[in-house]
Amino acid sequence: MSSRAKDRAAAVFDRVLPTLERLPGVRRYRVAFSGGLDSTVLLHVMAALRPHYAAELCAVHVDHGLQPAAADWARRCRAVCEARDIPLRDIAVDARPGPGESPEAAARRARYAGIRALMEEGDCLLTAHHQDDQAETVLLQLLRGSGVAGLAAMPPHAPFAAGWHARPLLGLARAELKAYAEAYTLSWVDDPTNFDTGLRRNHLRHEILPRLRGQWPAFARTLSRSAAHCAETARLLDEIGAEDLAAVAGPRAATLSIDALMQLSPERLNNVVRYWLRTLELPLPTTAHLERLHEDILKAAQDSAPLLTWPGAEVRRYRSLLYAMWPLPEHDPERIVPWDLAAPLDLPTCGGRLVARHSAGSGIRRVLLKDRPVTVRFRRGGEHCRPAGRGHTHELRKLLQESAVPSWLRERVPLLYVGDELAAVADLFICEGFQAGEGEAGVELEWTFQALAP
Repeated sequence: MSSRAKDRAAAVFDRVLPTLERLPGVRRYRVAFSGGLDSTVLLHVMAALRPHYAAELCAVHVDHGLQPAAADWARRCRAVCEARDIPLRDIAVDARPGPGESPEAAARRARYAGIRALMEEGDCLLTAHHQDDQAETVLLQLLRGSGVAGLAAMPPHAPFAAGWHARPLLGLARAELKAYAEAYTLSWVDDPTNFDTGLRRNHLRHEILPRLRGQWPAFARTLSRSAAHCAETARLLDEIGAEDLAAVAGPRAATLSIDALMQLSPERLNNVVRYWLRTLELPLPTTAHLERLHEDILKAAQDSAPLLTWPGAEVRRYRSLLYAMWPLPEHDPERIVPWDLAAPLDLPTCGGRLVARHSAGSGIRRVLLKDRPVTVRFRRGGEHCRPAGRGHTHELRKLLQESAVPSWLRERVPLLYVGDELAAVADLFICEGFQAGEGEAGVELEWTFQALAP
């Protein structure tokens, strides 16, 4: 290797090491290895730097099921890893796009979902995104009308699953990676889809960026700098969002107080709503959706239950609270679910799960659960219960209203039946005759609203 090539290699090492040093507690690096130029360089660099870190190094190869040559690529990746004594994990994913989803987005979604399932505590996923990828992402986000969070593009590192996701090559241009690969005589495969200019990113890469580079040779570095500025602004907005979220949080999990929200300026209101949705890992709304939120949800009458939806998310109002959740699935109120109480009972169509815990002097009398079948049912209409300690029997409908259960969840509230008698309504109240007395063995129910806090 020439002295010039050695200098280039050293420059690459000098860019990668600081990124690795910023990530605390990493026990295993998982390199996303496609066999292409970028990931081949990243794997080679990580192998060369092994004396500088204590973590285990391994690789993961994803077969998207889209290319006839996929099996050959996988074999090639395995041969490369075996030659460098790097364990490789192959995973296959279904990358077919859903309705309205682009092929690129579908492949990315499937790829990260597959890798996420492998991640363990202390793992760090390494991907080979570089400076040119960052520039492309900034331009694509700009063309989509994204705000500063979108224009911040890809961060050098961020939490991912149980560990981290880092992009140690983000400060390097693709030309630098190619020079590195040539200096070490590395070989790689070229995915033909990378040259399909019918795909938006490829059109930008092959048709638009060369013209920009001809006029502004340093444009990729400049756009990456702009992305860093946007990332700084996005972090500042997140700090403000966190402070505002603490001030406007509702009394129930994953809710906001509408009265408190309305005290904020429109800009801060939009910011805290976006921040809130990100904390719930829900897709973010468009500008048009936020406008509808102001007009159709926040300004709606208190006794109404308006709904605002976009792909992957629902926002609803009940009384003075704003709720956000994954779209609720279809629900059959006629369903009867046997339950032995020994293990948690998942009720996905109800947006949650039931857990039974042993208690003393509280909950449902355990002796009544021994010889009678226990089932979970749902409100069909006409149910009655006399809550323990009250003097009168009430319609279940009115009890749920009194307990401030949102209207869209009332038919999904799990009802515990002992035999054919209604014993308890989720963890809201126990019906008369089933309440454990002082010193008596009991069972307490806990109903977790997972749909409200995914």
